[in-house]
Amino acid sequence: MWSQDIDPLGQLWLSALVAVIPILVFLLCLTVLKMKGITAAAIAVVLEIAVAIWPFGMPIGSIAGAGLLGILTAIWPIAYIIVMAVWLYKLAVASGRFDIIRASISGISPDQRVQVLLISFCFGAFLEGAAGFGVPIAICAALLVQLGFRPVKAAMLSLVANVAAGAYGAIGIPVIVGAQVGGVDVMELSFYMVLVLQLLTLTVPFILVMILDGVRGVRETWPVTLGVSVAFSVVQAAILLTLGPELADIVPGLIGMVVIFMIGRVFTPSRIYREDGGEAPAPEKHDFSEVVIAWSPFYILTGVIFVWSIPWFKALFAPDGALNWLVFPVPIPGITGVVVSDGAADPVTAVWSFTPVNATGTAILIAVLITFFTTPQLKASDLWDQLRATLHDLWRPIVLIALILVVANIANFSGGSASIGNALAGVGLLFPLFAPIIGWFGVFITGSVVNNNTLFAQLQSVTAEKIGVDPTLLVAANTAGGTVAKVISPQSIAIAAGAVGLTGREGEILRASIKYSLGMLAYVCVWVFLLSLVT
Repeated sequence: MWSQDIDPLGQLWLSALVAVIPILVFLLCLTVLKMKGITAAAIAVVLEIAVAIWPFGMPIGSIAGAGLLGILTAIWPIAYIIVMAVWLYKLAVASGRFDIIRASISGISPDQRVQVLLISFCFGAFLEGAAGFGVPIAICAALLVQLGFRPVKAAMLSLVANVAAGAYGAIGIPVIVGAQVGGVDVMELSFYMVLVLQLLTLTVPFILVMILDGVRGVRETWPVTLGVSVAFSVVQAAILLTLGPELADIVPGLIGMVVIFMIGRVFTPSRIYREDGGEAPAPEKHDFSEVVIAWSPFYILTGVIFVWSIPWFKALFAPDGALNWLVFPVPIPGITGVVVSDGAADPVTAVWSFTPVNATGTAILIAVLITFFTTPQLKASDLWDQLRATLHDLWRPIVLIALILVVANIANFSGGSASIGNALAGVGLLFPLFAPIIGWFGVFITGSVVNNNTLFAQLQSVTAEKIGVDPTLLVAANTAGGTVAKVISPQSIAIAAGAVGLTGREGEILRASIKYSLGMLAYVCVWVFLLSLVT
């Protein structure tokens, strides 16, 4: 067995500084050197392996095991989910139904400032709550491109919009996991999520409009922007305070779409904004039934994923469930029974689960098949042609995600991630100011708020008790910091780039997005620190 040493250099800050080198180099390669994402990630992998060997002393076999877990996770469930979601979108386009979808959106408003609120903010939140795992970013960014947005802007807008929903994706799993790992009550954590994030959520629609058209855009669209902002934020806060995190994206997303539709019936901006400065396309008239049928792939998607998400269905695949034989756990060699986490008595158990039936990707696959069989315009050749096109478009983003997860897993199992987190935790009473940065870092390297809370929620809770701060506040800070990191998470950017045809140009999306992520992070850090003084 091999035990982690989170301070191999004898000075925790120095050990943490070495541990963060691969991530810093990755960022520099993308932003300053303007390398392709895969090239930058490959360099980060080499550096992470070197850092794991020295100074952290991780055995080669364990490094290989951690890397294998990263690759397997990238394939299943992440790549499976993304490929299925984009395949569904491409079938909607190939069937011709997307022309009706585009017309129905333009019918609500031809103004692209309103369209981004409808698609990336409201519909994206709805998809985040139902599916998560990059589905809303992929679908919404592709939808915006079809509506005439430039690809980089479409990707960046969809990433920024996800801040309002990212903490509660996939039926509230990030908050639920944060409560479990951090040892706090889930309803109390939901309350603190309102305290920490709701003001930021309230501003996200205004930020989206300002990204497109500055202060003038807000002035010209304020009835819609204010209406959807207040409706979404108030409904989300009410659900978190009374019901918990499970429906905190789905219901507000639906309400937000209804509000935009209702306001659009009585209000039109004095100037119709188009990103290219051109004229808005002439409105097309379609019967209500045509519009309902055109949107049906997304209704079907939501319905199937909802079934996959309800407790009784999940219970079927639990260890004591009737269908648990359809879950295939694979212990990872070199990690399971070998690596002992810092301060732990027993070695870790690292398991990759192959779940062919209850995986979210399978739910989306069923939605694909139902859509195909209920769409007369599609032939069998279309089904396979669009799958081939999807795989062709996404293989590079999937490779990038795999490389990033290799870096993340080696950092986690070598003790590097814990070294960084504990170094930040060593600042004493100032720790609440830095607590969201730990969550930001956790999502940057793993691409997941769930994984971030799995890594760092306990660290936040234990540190809070040591310095006399409410542990629930710092678990919420960890979740909130992770949420704003999704704007520039390499995994999210790779998904967005693949969806809008910018594979290999991930650095452009990162450079366009990073100031918004860092600005939101600065706000969350200061706000959490102020809350720590009064709670």
